[in-house]
Amino acid sequence: MSDTAGSLRRLWEQDAAKIVALLVVIYGAYLVSGLILGYSIRGQLNSLASLTFYIGVFATLALALNLHWGYTGLFNIGVVGFMAVGIYVMAFVSKPLYGTTGAAQVGGLGLPIPVGILVGMLAAAALGFVVALPALRLRADYLAIVTIAMSEIVRFTFLSSTFQQFQFPHTLAGDTTRVGFGGGSGLILDFPDPLLAFIDVVGLSGAYDGLVALVGQVVANNPDPIVHSLVYGVVLLLVVAGYFWLLKRTGESPFGRVLKAIREDEDVARALGKNTDRFKVVSFMLGCALMGLAGILWLMGQGAVTPNFFRPRLTFFVWIALIIGGAGSNTGSVLGGAVFAAVLYQGPLYFQNVVTSVFQPGEAPSSFGPAVSPLISGFDPMPFLLYTLDSVRQLQLVIMGVALVWLMHNRPQGMLGHRKETAAAIPLGRPGGDAGRSGGSDTDADAEPTPKADGDGSGGERRE
Repeated sequence: MSDTAGSLRRLWEQDAAKIVALLVVIYGAYLVSGLILGYSIRGQLNSLASLTFYIGVFATLALALNLHWGYTGLFNIGVVGFMAVGIYVMAFVSKPLYGTTGAAQVGGLGLPIPVGILVGMLAAAALGFVVALPALRLRADYLAIVTIAMSEIVRFTFLSSTFQQFQFPHTLAGDTTRVGFGGGSGLILDFPDPLLAFIDVVGLSGAYDGLVALVGQVVANNPDPIVHSLVYGVVLLLVVAGYFWLLKRTGESPFGRVLKAIREDEDVARALGKNTDRFKVVSFMLGCALMGLAGILWLMGQGAVTPNFFRPRLTFFVWIALIIGGAGSNTGSVLGGAVFAAVLYQGPLYFQNVVTSVFQPGEAPSSFGPAVSPLISGFDPMPFLLYTLDSVRQLQLVIMGVALVWLMHNRPQGMLGHRKETAAAIPLGRPGGDAGRSGGSDTDADAEPTPKADGDGSGGERRE
């Protein structure tokens, strides 16, 4: 029995086990809620596909933000600006060519989608470079002002009629082709389906067709959209795994150790001979490129994109996800993205539907006055509760704000508590000692972390 308990304890110490356990709980809760709501198999699959999609996009964005704030201490609240640049530049590069007449929508350069994705990431990184240069000497709060101002400048630029459409010389389309960013009406993303193109490139089209046929035996009516959504969600989870691996390797590298030293005390890192400005710029550009890719993955399969999608509140959603998991922890970023997507982003609507289905509470008042007056005059709370339940979607931001305030007061270190960070991929202590153990980041809610230092910088726990 003790051996089994020890094995389970060692398994639970692995970060992958925590992520898998949380996902099992989340998917189980959504399946139960679907059964309560009487969803068909199609409805259950659509629900899981939507949940997987939002877990994937919020986890990728939280990981990218963790490189800025958790690793380097850069206070970036302009995440949506880099997402917008990524998807708009990708659309500009990869949308089909249109002539100057005969098409209502503006076109693009008609280059392959992988080229568009790469150029979109490079454009987001270039914007990060432009933003980072004047912000190098700014304190955290001033950097925050610069980044949020940049995100609004980007949004209003894409809204502007100046860049809505313009003529572009292109020999393949004759004399000119009409390109642009669509202005306030947005862009129709009418390039070939990126998921199917990716499946063809990796040689899995036969497996995809087999999955469609298998789902078609259960869902007879048009299984293609369901399979497409589920597979795209799985691809996003693979992207999350790729982000996780990249940031883990970055954190364990000499470059990552310098970033952590800058986060803890930039003056000390500079005194050790490190060019902290260069490290901050490179870190900022890398994080911005990852945010641009996340924006591309979020929207390139949606069929259209509009500038007003990239409002500042989306940035604060990503910050909430990072705070839930804990800044400085890649595992916490994934867990925070999953919890935010399942509980705070999708959860209120499911809660409303489940309560309505189980209790059949009746019709809610149409406005705030009729909901409050019975509570004041006759101490009858039911109309107010019904009105609140009916308005849960409008109250979603309030719920997020309350959750954020509670977290900052009661759990500022995130879900996993205080964590020991490894400063390198190899043991740095004496053989046989505690410091000589290798592995991932060990969870220890009570013990104080022991920073490890070398010639490149220092590790240690992120202090909030």
